[in-house]
Amino acid sequence: MPGAVLLGGKLLLLTLLVAEAYVWSRLRRLGLSRRQALVRLVPERVARYVAHEARILASLVRWVVRRPHGVGEADGVFPHARDQAAMMYGLTFVCVAETVALSFLLARWPVVHAVVLVVDVYTVLVVDVYTVLFVLGMHAAAVTRPHVLAGGVLRIRQAAHVDIRVPVARIASIRRASLFTHAKKDGELNLPVGSQTSLTLELTEPVNAPKLLGAPRLVRVIRLHADDPKSLYDTVTWARTTQAPAPQDAD
Repeated sequence: MPGAVLLGGKLLLLTLLVAEAYVWSRLRRLGLSRRQALVRLVPERVARYVAHEARILASLVRWVVRRPHGVGEADGVFPHARDQAAMMYGLTFVCVAETVALSFLLARWPVVHAVVLVVDVYTVLVVDVYTVLFVLGMHAAAVTRPHVLAGGVLRIRQAAHVDIRVPVARIASIRRASLFTHAKKDGELNLPVGSQTSLTLELTEPVNAPKLLGAPRLVRVIRLHADDPKSLYDTVTWARTTQAPAPQDAD
């Protein structure tokens, strides 16, 4: 890349950062809170995507220190990441081995090898390292964000992008059913882990399960997976029974 083009890109980025800092300061002087200023300054979709990335990286820290998210005062905690662990570790290994394999394959062409090696310095330091962290972070998010039942609400999660709160009172039925194929249908949400779901919830009223960038999605059927589906089934069934209204005495 020509040096002038690289310098121009850096100057453009610096100008953009300065402009954003100026607008931020003006919004704060107008009395907006930090959150309000952020909403005005950053498009909602961009903010949601950045928040998703931040949750993934934060999950790595939680994974290391063994501090699951949102499990305080829970009536039941249900992990769901076990059956995807082998696949995620395999993807991580592939990401690490990619650069070494490419260097070996190009060893017969010294010129091409030298060019790729120079380009790969950036790739290894930025792209590959971040890719490995991202893949591990996705698994860490699944490990540290289990399904949780607390206060009469079942919190259904998947990695860092799905977090749905379903009141137990809205669960019309729950059944154990191992499924490995999931056709997309309106009003249904499939959350497979390791390509399978083991529980199906049918709701009396739809709940909102927003997509990654915030688009609303109303669902009345949710299929999910748990490492111990029987434990989740029994706990939710118990919660539904205890919250059921007592029958009135006949006159």
